[in-house]
Amino acid sequence: MNRWLRETASGLPAAFWYLWTASLINRTGAVGQLYLGVYLLAVRHFDAAYAGLVIGVGGLGTALGALPGGILADRWGRRPTMLAAGIPAAITMLALGRATGQTAILVLSLLLGVFLGAVRPAFTASIIDVVAEQDRNRALNLNYWAFNLGSGAAALLAGVMVTTNPALLFALNAGVLLFSTLLVALKVPETRPAAAATATRSAGLGVVVRDRVFMTFVGLAMFGWTMIETNKMLPASLDADGLDTTSYGQVIVVNMALIVVGQLFLLRLAERRRHEHVLAASAAVAGLGFGLVAFADTLWAYAVTVAVWTVGEMLMTVANSALTVELAPPEARGRYQGVFGFGLTAAMFLGPALGGLVATRFGPDTLWVAVLCLGLLLAAANLAAGPPRRRRLAVLRHVAGCDVQG
Repeated sequence: MNRWLRETASGLPAAFWYLWTASLINRTGAVGQLYLGVYLLAVRHFDAAYAGLVIGVGGLGTALGALPGGILADRWGRRPTMLAAGIPAAITMLALGRATGQTAILVLSLLLGVFLGAVRPAFTASIIDVVAEQDRNRALNLNYWAFNLGSGAAALLAGVMVTTNPALLFALNAGVLLFSTLLVALKVPETRPAAAATATRSAGLGVVVRDRVFMTFVGLAMFGWTMIETNKMLPASLDADGLDTTSYGQVIVVNMALIVVGQLFLLRLAERRRHEHVLAASAAVAGLGFGLVAFADTLWAYAVTVAVWTVGEMLMTVANSALTVELAPPEARGRYQGVFGFGLTAAMFLGPALGGLVATRFGPDTLWVAVLCLGLLLAAANLAAGPPRRRRLAVLRHVAGCDVQG
């Protein structure tokens, strides 16, 4: 265990641990973001359709914010971008908790999403910048672990707060956003590589969009995460089986627990294998987990399905994190992170939206069979995308080696 702890957490710079701490604190205090739907339904007494619209608009804003956020991270720098978006995000969160009109809440949800989305590329690029090349996958995996640990704590905290003083949900969330932003600003130096600082200021997203290998990877990652996000439709199956829809919270906790316990161990296993093999396995396992939902009819059976697709989610996260690092040239790291973030955030909208459409029109069991088929299709597609991706990585490593020698 001591050896595992050293291999997992040792040797990383102080700047990374400040970023990691900011991520953990930020996610632990994300009670307003996590319980927004519950707040709109139970406290403001809006209908479910409006609550879903507010959450969907927020997700759309997050996806849209990732693109300019990536550009600004490369042009302005990481710290200015995080400050320029993080502070307004805290103010918007506070305003969202005080708003009463439907239009105002929609607008504030969209703005909050844009600001939060703009922070993410700069934050992730900072992690990649500050750690050594051989430690980047480990660092990103640790950050993902902190994100999920904080999410579990936030779920418990928000559940208590929403029944005692719901107004504190947004006040606490705003304070945490402000604190984590200032922590990074005060303790983490500007990390933008010199290559990015000297690049032309007119450079936009064209360099990313023209990269067919990377865009193929983003497309496959988006559909893979769309598959994971269909878990939001599990309440439909629970209801069809005569189970209380609140049981969703009881079975989805298996997801958070497995990630917190297993994510740090899984990295060592995945590092020994080709990325396309890990991604193919992740898609197939996740598809199998969702396919099994069609046969589940008890809480224990649902918990098993969650455990299966969570393994696929963890493998997917490890391989995706590694490839976003390896496929992005240093001078465009922020923009590459922005486009990748846009793809994943779009999946957070596509999964529930398409899943809800299929479940409503054809029934929940049809949805889960369709997700299984999608998983198998993505497994084959990731295997096919492997060879050109390896050739691209070989070219990037050769260029990097020439730059070092030069």
